[in-house]
Amino acid sequence: MFAEIFATLSLPPLAYVAVVLALTLILTLWAQSSRSDLPPCPVWPYPILGHIPHLKNRPRETLKEFRKRAGDVFSIYTGTKLTVVLNGYDVIRDTLVKQADIFSDRPQNQLISVIKDGTKGIIGSSGHSWKEQRSVSLAILRNFGMGKTTLAEKIQEEVSAYLSELAKFKGKPQEVRTLTNVAVSNVICAIIVGKRFDYDDPYLIRLLHILNEQIRLVKSVSLRNAFPWLRYLPGDLFDIKKIVKNNDELMDHFCYPFINQFSKKLDNAEEDDESTISFITSYLKELKHKTANGESTTMEIAQLARVIQNLFIAGSETTSTTILWFVLYMLHNPETQKKIFKEINDVVGTERVVSLQDKSQLSYLNAAIRETQRLASIVPFNLLHTNTVEVKIRGYTIPAGTPIIPNLDSILHDEKIWGDPMNFRPERFLDSTGKLVNREEFVPFSLGRRVCLGESLAKMELFLFLSALVQRFEFLPATPKSLPPLSYAFGITCPPEAYEVRFVKRRK
Repeated sequence: MFAEIFATLSLPPLAYVAVVLALTLILTLWAQSSRSDLPPCPVWPYPILGHIPHLKNRPRETLKEFRKRAGDVFSIYTGTKLTVVLNGYDVIRDTLVKQADIFSDRPQNQLISVIKDGTKGIIGSSGHSWKEQRSVSLAILRNFGMGKTTLAEKIQEEVSAYLSELAKFKGKPQEVRTLTNVAVSNVICAIIVGKRFDYDDPYLIRLLHILNEQIRLVKSVSLRNAFPWLRYLPGDLFDIKKIVKNNDELMDHFCYPFINQFSKKLDNAEEDDESTISFITSYLKELKHKTANGESTTMEIAQLARVIQNLFIAGSETTSTTILWFVLYMLHNPETQKKIFKEINDVVGTERVVSLQDKSQLSYLNAAIRETQRLASIVPFNLLHTNTVEVKIRGYTIPAGTPIIPNLDSILHDEKIWGDPMNFRPERFLDSTGKLVNREEFVPFSLGRRVCLGESLAKMELFLFLSALVQRFEFLPATPKSLPPLSYAFGITCPPEAYEVRFVKRRK
């Protein structure tokens, strides 16, 4: 049939190839989307591009609309690639928790494959490699006090330095994203590389700017993932080369230099030399131990480099973003800010800093932190999962290897769960007596086996940073009666758009 059609046309040879390719893609997409056993498509996909044009400008709002049309399990196409979106607490729990053996891997992503060691480490790996890297990393972090008061004391030292920097502004309007990034990053850097950085250190500031740009550029659904060959086009219209360059800079200017530095220290140091204490040396020692004993292992230098990059990203960005959202919500809800300060003042006072031991008595503060995490929903689409075998979800067939988007927005912003999900209301996490309530649908760190590795560290940081901020300062808008908008920049995470705030010291 195609030959008869082409015989009537007069086109250059390359045009014939392009037409055949386009028709093949269109027919493939039509055949896939017409299968009755697959989850339904909420709207008909565009030829070749699939649903990407639908999601380009308002991805979070669009998936919410798609859920209303198609239900809790539906299909979208990134190019001609089937992706399944899961919505609602029951569906996501039944998939990621109850079928964890099937849904704990990451999908094959051709963009990640062109990034240096993109499938190594913790975030992008799968199978035995992921299990071992996560297990080793978690054991090392626990040895460094994650979840214990020893680490809390180190965090409080960084909190004190952060407050001192804020006090230097003397209540004048400031945009504090970079300052907050550095403060939070210093906590994880103290663990990874055994040191903190000055707040004006150009080295760390440069790395954090790269990190923030990377977070903004990388998205779960994009033309880059659907058509990785776009990187070969002249220029960099789709930011693929920029993403690869950013990744290489983080690896070559942070990860490998510190690994080389600690490897040399370890070779020349005494067993208990404090200058070698870091996550890196702990990993290197474990690697040396396994190698000496002839144990089979996925541990290696390339894995370590990717692991510490993963920890640097996760430990720097998400907690600082949550702090920025908290401050922004306090500007919009001054009565909530007053209630939090009153609680701190009643329980702790202003003569001593809030400690981790005070946490159980500061229910309203904890509720406000949880409400910030819930409403901000800073990782709305989670990270992609995939299924290792063909499986049924709610009666629909999910072919093996299908990318899965667990839509956390659909849980954290679900009207059936929260009633008024888009309102900032900490009381939803308190019972009638004012005690903190644990709600199983509160899943900002995801759920299942891929739950955030640093969850306990993040919880500790948020409590200590935010309690100290409210105890020391009143947050006021830069311009009286003119609040910064509750808008965000969409990427893998969703930080608030840049805004200025006044940190005014409280009177004792």
